[in-house]
Amino acid sequence: MISQSRGRIWEGTGRQVHWFILAYLLLLALPCMGFLPNFWSRVLTLSWDSRTHQYITEQAILNVTLETLRGGKKHQASHAEEQTRLDRGFWRAVGEVVKSNAAMDFLSSTRSDPVYHFDSEHVDSAIEMLRQFWAQTLLSVRAKEYQSARHSLGQLFHSLQDFYSHSNWVEMGQRFIYLHLLQPEEPAIPVAKEDTPTCMECFSVTCRDNLLPRLTSTQQDSRLLTTGYFSTFPPKPQGKCSHGGILDSSRYMGAKGGINKDSTSPFFSPHHYLHVEAATLATEATLSVLRDLRDTVGNKIFLRLFHVKQIPALVFVIDTTGSMFEEITAARLRAHSIIQSRASRPGQPGTFLLVPFHDPEVGPVYETDDPKQFMEHMENLMALGGGDEPEMCLSAIQLALTHSPPLSEIFVFTDASPKDAHLFDAVKALALEKKSKVTFLLTEDPNYTTESRVRWRRRRRRKRREALSSDRFSLYSSLSSLSGGLTIFTTNSDIHRVSTIVEDNTAADKVTLLHVESDQELMSSHIFRVDSSVRNVTLHVTGILIRCILTSPSDQSQSLLSEQSPLAEVERFDGLYRISLLSPMQPGQWKLQTKSDGHLIFNVIADSSIDFLYYFATVTNETHPGLARVEGSPVAGVPAFLVVAVTGLAPEEEVSFSHLTLLGGDGEIVQLVKLNSSSSSSSYSVEELVGWVDSVPRVSFYARLTGQDRRGNKLERVSTEMVQPTHVEIQVYSVPRLVPGHSTTVNFDILNHGPARPFSLTADDDCGYLHKRGPHRFHVAEQGSFRGQVDLHTPATAQAGATVTLTLTVHALDSPDSNYAVAYLTVVPPDPDTSPPSCSPTHVQSTCPSICNESSWTVSLVVSDRGRSGLAALQLQKGEGIVTLFHSLPPKEDSLGEAQSSPDQEQEHRDKTKSRDHDQQNKARLQKGDLPLNVSEWDLGSSQPLWVRYTSSCCSAQAELLVWDTAGNMKRCRLTSGQQRQPTDTSIDTSGAERITLTGVFVLLGLLCSFML
Repeated sequence: MISQSRGRIWEGTGRQVHWFILAYLLLLALPCMGFLPNFWSRVLTLSWDSRTHQYITEQAILNVTLETLRGGKKHQASHAEEQTRLDRGFWRAVGEVVKSNAAMDFLSSTRSDPVYHFDSEHVDSAIEMLRQFWAQTLLSVRAKEYQSARHSLGQLFHSLQDFYSHSNWVEMGQRFIYLHLLQPEEPAIPVAKEDTPTCMECFSVTCRDNLLPRLTSTQQDSRLLTTGYFSTFPPKPQGKCSHGGILDSSRYMGAKGGINKDSTSPFFSPHHYLHVEAATLATEATLSVLRDLRDTVGNKIFLRLFHVKQIPALVFVIDTTGSMFEEITAARLRAHSIIQSRASRPGQPGTFLLVPFHDPEVGPVYETDDPKQFMEHMENLMALGGGDEPEMCLSAIQLALTHSPPLSEIFVFTDASPKDAHLFDAVKALALEKKSKVTFLLTEDPNYTTESRVRWRRRRRRKRREALSSDRFSLYSSLSSLSGGLTIFTTNSDIHRVSTIVEDNTAADKVTLLHVESDQELMSSHIFRVDSSVRNVTLHVTGILIRCILTSPSDQSQSLLSEQSPLAEVERFDGLYRISLLSPMQPGQWKLQTKSDGHLIFNVIADSSIDFLYYFATVTNETHPGLARVEGSPVAGVPAFLVVAVTGLAPEEEVSFSHLTLLGGDGEIVQLVKLNSSSSSSSYSVEELVGWVDSVPRVSFYARLTGQDRRGNKLERVSTEMVQPTHVEIQVYSVPRLVPGHSTTVNFDILNHGPARPFSLTADDDCGYLHKRGPHRFHVAEQGSFRGQVDLHTPATAQAGATVTLTLTVHALDSPDSNYAVAYLTVVPPDPDTSPPSCSPTHVQSTCPSICNESSWTVSLVVSDRGRSGLAALQLQKGEGIVTLFHSLPPKEDSLGEAQSSPDQEQEHRDKTKSRDHDQQNKARLQKGDLPLNVSEWDLGSSQPLWVRYTSSCCSAQAELLVWDTAGNMKRCRLTSGQQRQPTDTSIDTSGAERITLTGVFVLLGLLCSFML
């Protein structure tokens, strides 16, 4: 179903962006800091030392990830080894969390809603929302829906961080995080009622002491929480505090002024002088959530969530009709070779994913982390039936894209054209959104040689398929071209050798040095650069070569089709040339001169940790200034920023990056975008750069990053996905949760940047929940907008935690203009359990003398679940003592006897007991290092409370017990010899420096000035 709403969109974008930035530079002449959406907010507000949402989130994820890699040890001499592991996949995953965080300030559905930002004293509703985000994150992680988990985690971080900046928590003198936000059993501070005044009048940009005395009280019994009102909704009652700052219209209403600590600039934050305290607490709260998440799901799953130490996934889409015996055999042998290769290397073997298809069956998807199980499944794959075409190939690719991680390489084995061509737009959208490459290995009849296939290409006929369309594989070629993959036409006899491309492309740390397509029949020349960081350079050329000459940086040449050595080794297959540069490789510019008979694709890959990610962004000036990421294809002919993240930089490397070149499909230069240069000697493995695009090109392009090392040698990397600028946008502004048995509406806007014209919209989802796919037709005025919606119905049998991938594609009916949006919707239970377990001390026995090894202490607890889920597991996280669990209240004499055990007896007891043992008195015992005890396996009545005793030597005065319920909620039970509440550790590991230094300030100022010229 589609509903309509039309309006005018912003015109004259480029000119206003220039004046907007210039106005900021003229307005803000004072140095300041900002607690704003992302790094560019620092530029727009001249907040060079700010701690933005982006900075806090990135630093917290980085620190907890390194902490996890080091096994929980917070201090280590060198972090270099761990940091070099944080590659493009890691920073892509972190970027998804950051994007979701920043979007809360940019999306029309969330930017003005006080619940998402702890505004307007909507504290209770915001806390409930926080806990829903936490529950949704856990559901998604447990279902291995990591992309959805990163999205909800970003939303959680934004609201959590806003609490410390928008409330009076800091003004009350609090130096620890507010545990009640995510732990209901922790003490809560009441919120000021609607008729309770909270602020006094403030008539200056800096508001000191404008909170009423009770709102700054440090006395526990008299404290009150408040948060500032923002703008005109909801209306601000008289005497309440405003958010404040030049973007808040409510600051003029009584009480005038404001209390936000988003920035240390008085123009944006009346309480700017408390920004650092607020940002420090926000950072500690973010770290606390990440550590809780890690302890709940385990180190392995936590690292997988952020794509740490992950070898590229092996993703096969295989046609299983009767003619595919050789192809299946080739895929099976190639998978075995890859698994054998990975087994000899440290680290995880990666994810293996298989999607079989024919007609009409597609799937099921088989996904595993176990290489042995994957090979067993491959062995059972049989080629049966079929014999005609087309087949359901695009449906299978859609499943592969939805189940595989971003940045994957997907390999399709088939000899048939697609029957489901209507899915092409949805599949293309998924490939571009995930930046995943799709490569097709298409087999012909074995009776045809290379020469006969050339004639077939010219005449477009085939004996057993004379009635079929000559361009039946064109959708495959289009999809591989757009995603940066290849389409290889080969034969059954060569498919095994051709499939070496799978092994080449799925090795770790692969980067692209050149990717270009050519239809020239005359001699053409293509250049790529080899730098000192690359190894194992391989060229893949698809098509028919007549002549091919390779020239090294020292002008040494080799005819690859007729000569052997000294530069490269050539393997010639039917449909593919595989060229490997021989060692030692000369750094510098290499040239490839070719002559062909038809279409060629050149792809040059190598091993290197240095790569990059990029996206387009536009300036937004709504509730917070910053750069809003452009989703889908960028709008042609309008100005935009280009944000580049260079990844995999080692601390000792000094590489500067000067520009990004936008290249057409044939490799021609479309536009050169200058980047703010910066010497990357930072200890971080990523560097963020920004460039200004005066006008987004009107033709399709891909990107090449250029830089140089400290020796002056040029370095180039290519991002192969093709960007297709357009004159229409589609923006999804509500991504609701899906509840089993209920219907849900997803709202979107279509923005027309061209003349008045008709459009068509098609929706698709991977689970079949949509009421109507479309196409839906509608008319949009010149420079106008259209508001619509699509409806989904979630069946009552839907599994909680599952993700539904919704793709929306819009087409102009009078031109090639089109665009797409992808939304990930999570299935949640109707009434999720967000209450963690509780642990209540019942008895403490501690007689610890000055000589600690002569005595022990004991704490007895009752552990129960406050929600409906029941207890799931317990684990001793910290402490050198022993945890004993009882089904029922232990006998008093047993309790006393064990409490008074000597250290020698305790050590003897520790040596004799192991995790999960059952003894004659119906007990279980745990000590540090044991795996979590599964309560349901030990005690079938997990809904009943457990009695727990912890006994330890006085030399180990603290301990921490983790308790989970079956919904994934976790409680940290902190135990001490005196059983007094221990304050949360606010020490924050902020290893490294901020990326924008004082030098960067002047560089960015110069860049901005150049934008104005």
